[in-house]
Amino acid sequence: MATGVAPAPLPHVKVRGGGIGLTKSVDFAKVLSVPGAPRTGSSRGRALVVRSSSTESDTMELEPASEGSPLLVPRQKYCESIHQTRRRKTRTVMVGNVALGSDHPMRIQTMTTSDTKDVAKTVEEVMRIADKGADFVRITVQGKKEADACFEIKNTLVQKNYNIPLVADIHFAPTVALRVAECFDKIRVNPGNFADRRAQFEKLEYTEDDYEKELEHIEKVFSPLVEKCKKYGRAMRIGTNHGSLSDRIMSYYGDSPRGMVESALEFARICRNLDFHNFVFSMKASNPVVMVQAYRLLVAEMYNLGWDYPLHLGVTEAGEGEDGRMKSAIGIGTLLMDGLGDTIRVSLTEPPEEEIDPCRRLANLGTQAANLQIGVAPFEEKHRRYFDFQRRSGQLPLQKEGEAVDYRGVLHRDGSVLMSVSLDQLKAPELLYRSLAAKLIVGMPFKIWQL
Repeated sequence: MATGVAPAPLPHVKVRGGGIGLTKSVDFAKVLSVPGAPRTGSSRGRALVVRSSSTESDTMELEPASEGSPLLVPRQKYCESIHQTRRRKTRTVMVGNVALGSDHPMRIQTMTTSDTKDVAKTVEEVMRIADKGADFVRITVQGKKEADACFEIKNTLVQKNYNIPLVADIHFAPTVALRVAECFDKIRVNPGNFADRRAQFEKLEYTEDDYEKELEHIEKVFSPLVEKCKKYGRAMRIGTNHGSLSDRIMSYYGDSPRGMVESALEFARICRNLDFHNFVFSMKASNPVVMVQAYRLLVAEMYNLGWDYPLHLGVTEAGEGEDGRMKSAIGIGTLLMDGLGDTIRVSLTEPPEEEIDPCRRLANLGTQAANLQIGVAPFEEKHRRYFDFQRRSGQLPLQKEGEAVDYRGVLHRDGSVLMSVSLDQLKAPELLYRSLAAKLIVGMPFKIWQL
């Protein structure tokens, strides 16, 4: 039986020239050929997906993931162009008096590290951050005492002529979010723990009815905050974190980028049903590869749905020093070159004002790439799949006895390659390191990175 896949939720699938049925979707739902139905005549054939549950997008085309592959993937994009950096067009979201979106500069932000109940220290920290040029400041608000302190923090900053928009970071506390929405300009909610409990890594089995009841519970808990934000003109970030998915999402989608996306979309649908559109998305993970994949999946889904909400980019707990900066540059920089992202934060285990400079450098590089539309001549893409990451492999020559060149020291024996190298570089490792702009220190190659 031939199989293929399609992203959830796709209730009915038809293939031109053949019959296809669809089973329940998890990460990608399996598409099973209906017994007795004719097979598709060509490996490059397309499938037409009819969405019966969505009024925003009626059809989607599927195609084989590669030549001759039984895996069907959506013919849809995750960025404006894979050949050039073109900034994705988004709506404008107002965060206080600061406009966020593709028609505006890339916004940069950071987060305080002080105890929110310590009003004087938090105010001082916000002022330092504002003086460094940040556009927003996020403050964690764990409970009622912190929420009460937020009013004093806001008033003190206004008295000192600091009007930088403040963002409340909320976890596990819907009532606290309702309280702080009366004074802060933006509320960040984590779909993994706002209404659901954070994953206890229990093995849970959900029926369709159980799952729908959970969604009804989320709507009941989340809707008052949406209405409050509408009333006070606040913005919202629906910020999924790979490390805090709920048991419900984990049991249904697994610990996957697809689960991250679906978790956020559940909250976004509630916002849209209540005619609230002043929100942004984020898909954060400590692993840049997971983070990039999740954002691309989210944007692909938004293209399909016709949504245009801005994106907040960031790598969770990137670290400190050059390691933290490189890790953030890998994740954030990749997406900026895709033309994705409207506000960014470089998360470092350093004083928050130290995050502003690398953040600004990345924002400037992303803006410059989009303005110049940096890229390459169009080509047929045979390897890039936004929904999955696999290392490309090559044929490694067999090592023969007596050969002057030792392939084993540079290339992996499984055939995976990190870069193209010449025989001369293999004969003289220092030439290889020099081509990588690295230098030998105590016999080991090191590279100095600057952002």
